[in-house]
Amino acid sequence: MEAGADRGRDRLVSRGVAELLALVGRLLRRPRRGEHDLPVVVAVGATGSEVHAGLLRRLRRPARRRVPHVDIDAAEFPEGAGIRPLLDAMHHQLALDAFGGEPFIFRHYPLARWLMDQRLADVEVAERRARLTQMLRDWRRRPATENLSGASDAETMFATAYRLLLWLVLRAVPDVVFRAALSGRLPVIGGRYRWFMRQQYLAPRQSGTFIGFAERLTTDLRTGEQPEQVRKLLVHAFLEDLRAGHLRRVWSPNGWQRTAYPVLLLRDVAPDNAGHALLRLVNDVRNETGRWDPLLIVATAAEGYTPVPGAAAPVRLTEVDIGLDEWRDALPEQRRLRRADAWILPLAATTDPDDRYGQPTAADLAPPAPPWWARRTVAAAVVLALLAGGLFWAGGRWGPGCLPHPGQGEISLRLIDGECVGYSDNLGYVFNHDPGQEALRGVQERIFRQNEEVMQVWRSSQRRRPLMTLVYLGIMTGQRTGPREVSYVSEREELEGMAVAQYARMKASASTDGQALLRIVVANGGKQMRHAERTVELLAGLARRDPTVVGVVGLVESRTTTARALRRLNEVGLPAVAPTLSADGLHRNSRLYLQMVAPNTDQAELVSAYATRVLGLSEAHIYYTTGDNSPLADDLYVNTLVTGLTDRLGERATARAFRVGDSLGHECGYPGLLFFAGRYSEFDEFLEALRGCRNNPPLHLVADDSVNRYLANHQLRANAPGNLPVTYVSKAALAMCTRLAADAVADESRRRFLDLIRRDDLLGERRCVDGSVPPVGERVALAYDATMMLIAAVEQLAARLNVGSQPWDARAVSPVAVFTEVLRQNAAAAYPGVTGPTRFSADTGEPVQKRLSLMYVASVPQVDQEPQEVFYCGRAQPDDPPGCHPAPAAPTGDTG
Repeated sequence: MEAGADRGRDRLVSRGVAELLALVGRLLRRPRRGEHDLPVVVAVGATGSEVHAGLLRRLRRPARRRVPHVDIDAAEFPEGAGIRPLLDAMHHQLALDAFGGEPFIFRHYPLARWLMDQRLADVEVAERRARLTQMLRDWRRRPATENLSGASDAETMFATAYRLLLWLVLRAVPDVVFRAALSGRLPVIGGRYRWFMRQQYLAPRQSGTFIGFAERLTTDLRTGEQPEQVRKLLVHAFLEDLRAGHLRRVWSPNGWQRTAYPVLLLRDVAPDNAGHALLRLVNDVRNETGRWDPLLIVATAAEGYTPVPGAAAPVRLTEVDIGLDEWRDALPEQRRLRRADAWILPLAATTDPDDRYGQPTAADLAPPAPPWWARRTVAAAVVLALLAGGLFWAGGRWGPGCLPHPGQGEISLRLIDGECVGYSDNLGYVFNHDPGQEALRGVQERIFRQNEEVMQVWRSSQRRRPLMTLVYLGIMTGQRTGPREVSYVSEREELEGMAVAQYARMKASASTDGQALLRIVVANGGKQMRHAERTVELLAGLARRDPTVVGVVGLVESRTTTARALRRLNEVGLPAVAPTLSADGLHRNSRLYLQMVAPNTDQAELVSAYATRVLGLSEAHIYYTTGDNSPLADDLYVNTLVTGLTDRLGERATARAFRVGDSLGHECGYPGLLFFAGRYSEFDEFLEALRGCRNNPPLHLVADDSVNRYLANHQLRANAPGNLPVTYVSKAALAMCTRLAADAVADESRRRFLDLIRRDDLLGERRCVDGSVPPVGERVALAYDATMMLIAAVEQLAARLNVGSQPWDARAVSPVAVFTEVLRQNAAAAYPGVTGPTRFSADTGEPVQKRLSLMYVASVPQVDQEPQEVFYCGRAQPDDPPGCHPAPAAPTGDTG
């Protein structure tokens, strides 16, 4: 019945009121493009109540979408109470989710209001800013933050996702983000604080910082400010929140969905209430800021009310269209002059005998439908499509086991062919989650913890010590392993060697400003280095961002994939130092390449000399494997080794491929040289093929240096088939425990290395103690030498730059400069490493006369017996004679 009565009254409004209703209907409709200025409509006279009632009925008519509006009785807000209660009532009504669209989210006005309620009188002057900062942080963490409240699922989800992400960040790193937000220096966060410092009221720049300005707004300290400026700040903040809600952003259809301006119905305005002050303040703020805002105010007042003394004569309701046009024409000049009534459109809402009642021209005040592309269903469909695409992309980029935890360090990962490749320098991601690989993960975790300690030591040195970063690039995933099988032994050993070098410099005296500090980034090139190029692309980006990156250590296997990675490293200007690569010709892929071990030509010479000069043999059967049936041409290590051996041993040497399942029964009792020239991963199957020869074994079983990776894996050795003796090539026999102990007195580098690996706070297990078990691991020493050589180059460059008295500038030392310094030092004297003196060829970057040894193991499964050196080529000391020689009796020394 009430609805029917309303409709009846709608048909009986006066013509002037009908025209005003139609005018309001046109004003509140938002243009598809741009905005239009909105007057402050003031209807003065008895008909004002009819205007108010007509507007309110139409605004509140049931509909799916309604115009946001506020109905305020100004008589309830006396002037003496100030403007805040009135603004609070407007804020409360507009923030409600009651209009079928998105509610307004207020950020600036609530902050200003909260600051004005805080008291600091009881706080010491020196502590006020810190106390206010803490209070503000607590307020921002309140359960119902206005950044997230009132957001329905239709808030175009772009803004929702952004706010959710921002909320998570604020929870994850609150102090860092909060302080960055307060500074206003970051574009994504801190927008509200930046706005307060850039707006014009209360001269915020005199305070310098937002906290300083906020302190002036608090209850106790606000007494020194001009009240009028405070009131204008509140109104300006309120209008800014409405303005922000109407921004049309590409990533947020929220603003596009607002097709109608919010309306304030302000009735019974009089000089003695806050409604009158609000009209004046809105007029002044619009004049002084020059900013557009979307608030349409329709005020009503009793006969005789004058919004501004000396204002223009009111316009009759029947002539509102003419009055609006005249107001728009005059507005630019009125704004320039900052007239007190520039924005006010006064109307004479009086009874006119000629104003007949009739049908209104605007029966409904409803917002137009939003554009089709900004509607909720379309936005939801777009978000779902993007989400599906993002999941598909993330599935290819990351995946289970390849998802980093949030961290402050450097992590960049890609999921390629089921392997997680990329790099990490912190505990946010540790490579390889396969069962049984705890040792590999453990050394990474050790390095990452030392990275954190390195940065602490560097900061405590007032940033004076040289800071450098090396990347370890290896094969951290992709090997087939059993549920309890310990694999990746060589990678673990190389990381241990780098960790020892990192530890050595980190524990140096605090007064040694010249000693460099080392950070280590761990990078994975994937199985057989198949994805090393992709990893190098990621490392190139890291090197551009981080000038402390000076080189790469590792590379692990000599394959064509490794060669391509070397070429890419050369292109981006990163030196590569390989602890164990030995394939002939690798230097042709990079002018910035060095290797710490002798090339395969030297290994072929070692085996040939041993066979002919010690064993007196000229016949040899050579079996080679390449791992996972990869082509021989792709395995540069095996290919060049087989070629070198057949060239050295001559026509009586035969080479053939060995495949899993092949029978080697015909090799039982073979009197010549039976040489395994393959990858360690197939050596177990090779021994299995010789199991039948346990009563008549081949007389001289010799294996290449890859097999030391097999012999370093105690679990594989303990379960090795048969009980055969084997002689194998070693690239670091000088780093065996007995040899280190014997040489420690005369050789400073080996003594220092021995002391380090015996520390109980470094490697997972102390080395060279308790009867030499566990052994050092030759790759530990080789990687240690490679790392310390690069450290020495950086330290020498820093000394020449004389940077000890000032903070370290990493840009003063480039990766190419470090490589050049290594060569300069090496030209003067061979590097005195743990694995013997290293003197590089100026043409190839390969060491000359580097020590290579043949080690004898009486029984492969006996893991508690240290191998014995039987033959060697190269020098242990710089003044040793060159050439190849039988080894003397094993040295003795204190290994415990």
